[in-house]
Amino acid sequence: MAKRAYSPKEVLQKTYTTLPWGGEWACAFGYPSTNETWLIHGPSGSGKSSFVMQLAKELTNYGTVLYLSYEEGVSQSFQQRLQRFHMNEVQGRFRIVTSDTVEELIARLKNRKSPKFVIIDSFQSSKWTYEDTELLRRTFPRKTFIYISWEYKGQPFGKPAQKLKYDAGVKVRCSGYRAYCQGRFIPAAGAHYVIWKEGILKTSNNLD
Repeated sequence: MAKRAYSPKEVLQKTYTTLPWGGEWACAFGYPSTNETWLIHGPSGSGKSSFVMQLAKELTNYGTVLYLSYEEGVSQSFQQRLQRFHMNEVQGRFRIVTSDTVEELIARLKNRKSPKFVIIDSFQSSKWTYEDTELLRRTFPRKTFIYISWEYKGQPFGKPAQKLKYDAGVKVRCSGYRAYCQGRFIPAAGAHYVIWKEGILKTSNNLD
């Protein structure tokens, strides 16, 4: 039997649940749906880790966030970042794990009232395969998975991460303490989120 074909009218009538944020978040990233895959990358010292924590805190306004801290664990640097962005303010909506396998994560996410947003930091440190990301997307089509990637020559490091970038509806590259939207929901060319204003002023003296 042939698979169903949609008419333009049917597609246009479909509705999606999107992130209801506004302000600087909407200006930089538009209004992506709440089940999009994200891929965030950038060189060391670009402000990427700080951006991810700011994003995590913002997302707690819309659901529980699970942070898979594979790369840093609960090291002193991670602790300092929690303090810098006052993550204690979202205590009940932000959780951290450091060693879940894909199977353990799936079991965790099948629980009632499981997290809505899952941050994987980093994809390379998780030792997951590209096929693992596909499995998670198929198993939990209503959840948002946000992958943090190492970078090499301006691109995600490794072929699995590069394939994942093609899948991602929201692609973000951090550079010079700015997070640039490169995904399907880009509101305008050059749209970006300011990660650290003082850092930009110190390095370029230009916030534009």
